Amino acid sequence: MDEHVRISHFRNHYELTRKNYMVKNLKRFRKQLEREAGKLEAAKCDFFPKTFELPSEYHLFVEEFRKNPGITWIMKPVARSQGKGIFLFRRLKDIMDWRKDTRNSDDQKDDIPVENYVAQRYIENPYLIGGRKFDLRVYVLVMSYIPLRAWLYRDGFARFSNTRFTLNSIDDQYVHLTNVAVQKTSPDYHPKKGSKWMLQRFRQYLASKHGPQAVETLFRDMDNIFIKSLQSVQKVIISDKHCFELYGYDILIDQDLKPWLLEVNASPSLTASSQEDYELKTCLLEDTLHVVDMEARLTGREKRVGGFDLMWNDGPVSRDEGPPDLSGMGNFVTNTHLGCVNDRKKQLRQLFCSLQVQKKASN
Repeated sequence: MDEHVRISHFRNHYELTRKNYMVKNLKRFRKQLEREAGKLEAAKCDFFPKTFELPSEYHLFVEEFRKNPGITWIMKPVARSQGKGIFLFRRLKDIMDWRKDTRNSDDQKDDIPVENYVAQRYIENPYLIGGRKFDLRVYVLVMSYIPLRAWLYRDGFARFSNTRFTLNSIDDQYVHLTNVAVQKTSPDYHPKKGSKWMLQRFRQYLASKHGPQAVETLFRDMDNIFIKSLQSVQKVIISDKHCFELYGYDILIDQDLKPWLLEVNASPSLTASSQEDYELKTCLLEDTLHVVDMEARLTGREKRVGGFDLMWNDGPVSRDEGPPDLSGMGNFVTNTHLGCVNDRKKQLRQLFCSLQVQKKASN
């Protein structure tokens, strides 16, 4: 390929973006950290729910299931998106029925393989706003794995369910799945309002309820998720200078303000569900292309490009100028501003408003 050519995926990006491979790599990385750095460091990888791949780990899953009777589990197909094929269950009988359904009939059993699923412990105590469940969509741009060079986008959004949360109806997907593709089919869905909050609004809401320090801790824990998950696949991803990847992270917050990694999307949806969503994704695309820099205009020393902040450059990036002092990490502040004001987006909104005014005046 020519020097300027770029491809928007790494060759085996599925190591992080397929649900079963993501968990496999995170488990392996956690064991590696425990061997090399001790249990305290390994505990920093405890941000994904207990997960088993089915059918290959079915017997291990049954063993764990029987240790904790009555809790809720969630089944997800490993390679589907937009909430397709997901269901919740509390009885092994439900899994037995599922296994029968996924087994092929005698005339098909040699032709069609059984679809792999993950069985994951369901977070039964999600943080609720207005009685409704939500998760966060956060964007991370990786320009290189060797060395690891990753940018975090300031903007993102919380996706809400349209129905108040309850564990009494585990069959109601409008209660438990926050995917826009699911929620927009709800009778209560409002197409103009959508079901999203921008991350700035979400951060301000949490600060008013729990104080700035609790919010800083939560967002720092989310930074840890981004970095540890990328490090878990750093040695298995086929790195190539022509490749980059824009990941869409799905994060759930529980009542203790602990963030959980649900999944990482290789092709996050860029379809807009509202005017605000349109502005976000327009800026996101433009800023991504500026970081990718096919015209070679950047110096390579930038810490911020548009709404992106460089959070890892073969090591943590400090907000302060100059090389960071990592000896004690006491005053070290990571160069991340998730949920903070994005000047680019504000400028774009002003442009949209002025165009609307001009349009009305001409009419």
